[in-house]
Amino acid sequence: MSRDIDLLLAALDQAYNHKSWHGTNLKGALRGLTAGEAALRPAPGRPSIQELVAHLAYWKYAVLRQLTDLPRGSFPLHGSNWFPREKADAAQWKADRALLERMHQELRAAVAALSPRDLDRPSAKAKYLIRDLILGAAAHDLHHGGQIQLIKRLTLKG
Repeated sequence: MSRDIDLLLAALDQAYNHKSWHGTNLKGALRGLTAGEAALRPAPGRPSIQELVAHLAYWKYAVLRQLTDLPRGSFPLHGSNWFPREKADAAQWKADRALLERMHQELRAAVAALSPRDLDRPSAKAKYLIRDLILGAAAHDLHHGGQIQLIKRLTLKG
């Protein structure tokens, strides 16, 4: 593997589930949350933590599609981007966390399979370089991980 690929994998991992200088990673922000806690909204019309988890899984899939030949519409949930979760449901909360994990592992495997020259080619939609999509996926985890930490402070007592 190349140094560039190794660095991109490190960025994905530190944002998602490995120790990093910046503090809590995405999985750490989710650790220990119940379905009821994950379903709370910080304000009317704002996403719950559970909706953020499904959203994060979707965007890992969207980047994965740019790196592989997955067909459009192959994401396991119906729709795109935001997936309403109107009530606390322990089985759905578990399934959404498992989907996020699966999408992270599949994205990680696709990145590991790239060659260094792949990183500077345009994505399938020719809008961004592959390198930028991967860095964006890590940044997306960091952004929403911080948002989840804030939602917990706003909605959970103690």
